[in-house]
Amino acid sequence: MIARRLRYELAGRAVGPLLAALERRRGTGGKAARDVGPFGPPLESTRRLKELMGTYYYQGRFADGAVPVAWVTSGFPVEVLRAHGFYCVYPENHAALCAARRLGPQLCEVAEAAGYSRDLCAYARMDIGSVLSGDTPVGRIPKPDLVAACSNICQTVVYWFRAIADHLGVPFVLVDTPFVYGDFTEHGLAFVAEQLEELAQAAARISGRAASEVGTQRVVELAWRASTEWGACLDTGRRRPSPWTAFDHFIHMAPIVALRGTASCLDYYRELHAELDDRVGRGIGGVVPERHRLLWDNIAIWYRLRDLSRLFADDGFAFVCATYSSAWAQSWEGFDPADRVGSTATMLSGVLLNRDLANKLELMKGLVRDFSVDGVVLHSDRSCKPYSVGQYDLKDALQRELGVRVVVLEADHADSRAYSAEQVETRARAFMESF
Repeated sequence: MIARRLRYELAGRAVGPLLAALERRRGTGGKAARDVGPFGPPLESTRRLKELMGTYYYQGRFADGAVPVAWVTSGFPVEVLRAHGFYCVYPENHAALCAARRLGPQLCEVAEAAGYSRDLCAYARMDIGSVLSGDTPVGRIPKPDLVAACSNICQTVVYWFRAIADHLGVPFVLVDTPFVYGDFTEHGLAFVAEQLEELAQAAARISGRAASEVGTQRVVELAWRASTEWGACLDTGRRRPSPWTAFDHFIHMAPIVALRGTASCLDYYRELHAELDDRVGRGIGGVVPERHRLLWDNIAIWYRLRDLSRLFADDGFAFVCATYSSAWAQSWEGFDPADRVGSTATMLSGVLLNRDLANKLELMKGLVRDFSVDGVVLHSDRSCKPYSVGQYDLKDALQRELGVRVVVLEADHADSRAYSAEQVETRARAFMESF
């Protein structure tokens, strides 16, 4: 146990500086500068991002047997687990990485061969495929001591994570958040708060470690401050030109998902925020020149990020905001660290996908106004029905009430077999030509 813990700690301390050195060497290798096309200069913080996430995944190879390990959903109150010393794995984040590496079809096919329907979320199929085959681009995913889900993003994660827990033979914990129609209810929030107390007890039992009040408060405060910094980073997109784009958001949101509640996560977003403010001061845009400003709705199309970004940027269209990336900041608005349990219950219940369509419409109208958006792109995601439901109603409302142009692009966020490049490009070009 002691030897495993030392190896785990060494992996976390040594690999980061090594990756940073390799990145610096790569950046000064004497090669000709990469053609950035219609984009502004690359963000310097990207090197730090690679170091941070590379360290996270590398350390994870040595986590099981050294520290308690939990696999959790993106909307789970991970702060409770971190306070008890858990190393946390995010299957959704891992699936997005696999999709970006264009491994979606092969991992989905493994799950489908085992009997899982192709109509199931591609994230679920990919991670189940990874569990069944052992294939992963990060070398190794540590076996969990606990699988934990929160129902606030969808019901699919509940059954998906339960299936993984059953397959691996480990405990399963669910935090159930009642769907919010209109305003929050006192009994709904109390129900979630009660489950948080039960979760803390389960975490202590499985980890064999009691969490101090001071330690728990520290983790929660780190998570809150990091989410606030992430929101401040996103808010720089209100400026003209926006110093970065939503396609940048999709890459740089990894720490706020996978490392929330850690000091390294907060430090990273402070560094990124400073760089973005500097770009604003110098008038550096993410797209050059920025002619029109767009809002992206739904999960990123991971295997086509660069292609789609270039398709729009070539004509001066910059995605300055996105409902997807803003979710990890929006849900923490109004958080009160003095009322940790109650505020966490509200935060979990207030996640975009746990509220009605009227709430999403108001959120999108706010983004359109605050970011001076000219048009909206709705990604109708074959894999994510909860995120895609009602998009044509949203399209009609945004066009009618705000007068913005809206287009719907049909795809899948992770399974490229459901993507038609010709159809997407035709609709996108027709949309841009309408300006």
